[in-house]
Amino acid sequence: MSGTGISVPTAKDSSTTIEESHHVYRTSKSNKDSRNLDIALRNGLAGGVAGCAAKTIVAPLERVRILFQTSHSHFVQYSTHWNGLIKAARDIQMSYGISALFKGHSASLVRVFPYASINFLAYEQFRAAIIVSSEKETPLRRFLCGSMAGAASTFVTYPLELIRTRLAFETVQKNPSSWLGVSRKIYFEGAVSGGLSNFYRAIAPTMLGILPYAGTSFLTHDLIRDWLRLPALAPYTLEAQSSTRLTAVAQLCCGAVAGIVAQTVSYPIDIIRRRIQVGSVVGAQSGIVETAQRIFLERGVRGFYVGLTIGYVKMAPMVATSFYVYDRMKRFFGLIE
Repeated sequence: MSGTGISVPTAKDSSTTIEESHHVYRTSKSNKDSRNLDIALRNGLAGGVAGCAAKTIVAPLERVRILFQTSHSHFVQYSTHWNGLIKAARDIQMSYGISALFKGHSASLVRVFPYASINFLAYEQFRAAIIVSSEKETPLRRFLCGSMAGAASTFVTYPLELIRTRLAFETVQKNPSSWLGVSRKIYFEGAVSGGLSNFYRAIAPTMLGILPYAGTSFLTHDLIRDWLRLPALAPYTLEAQSSTRLTAVAQLCCGAVAGIVAQTVSYPIDIIRRRIQVGSVVGAQSGIVETAQRIFLERGVRGFYVGLTIGYVKMAPMVATSFYVYDRMKRFFGLIE
């Protein structure tokens, strides 16, 4: 008993034994909870920084893509050209200044930090709960973990996404809308006096889109990461003196491929949700089916892939940066070796 370092009280002091044992238990549990909270906060911060870095890199592409997706009257002429991205970006820069290419980006960062934090943190938590051993490490379980993480982060941050989309859709520079102004417009839209439910307009197609997107993104990234660690590729993809740590190039390739695959799977639903989000602005509010029918009548099947090239150009570096920075931030915070 002496080897434990804990003195044993006498029999007459049995109440102290109970109190001390409870005290020791509470301290142990408290320390464990504090450690878990600390790890969760570090994971969340790593994810938030990764998301902001990724979004900043592709902010101009995202601005143009939203204008194409929502068939903005001034920019729809560029959406069918192979170099429409360059022309639209040049038009925005010459007409409104280079800062216009980042319009709505502040709102994007405010949204993406909690979104990415929750997304990566939730994925880690779902993995711990669902994939409890190497035998449980199946593609289906990975896909499920990614989908659930994406759904959780999307629901929490969706109002900010709606505000950002409205700001990005606006091109008028005279008396431009502010965060507060757009929020007030959204709140009071509709036949009734308005309400908080307006901030969740198009949440249904968004959820339909994020489930395959997030699930495919995490699944593809993890699968490719595993393949690049195979003995045949390890000499070219792993850092020296490491059996698991991928090189920077290999990590970026994992994220880039994951972004392209996920974007292809979910893009048609993304088109529908963008149109619904700005429907009240252009006077054409409708549901998922009606919006899909309108898109098909306007451009046919191609209408569901307007701006997809931009999507590829955007998603490859964005997802690659996101996963790469997340991994580096986890190393920085001591979460992985």
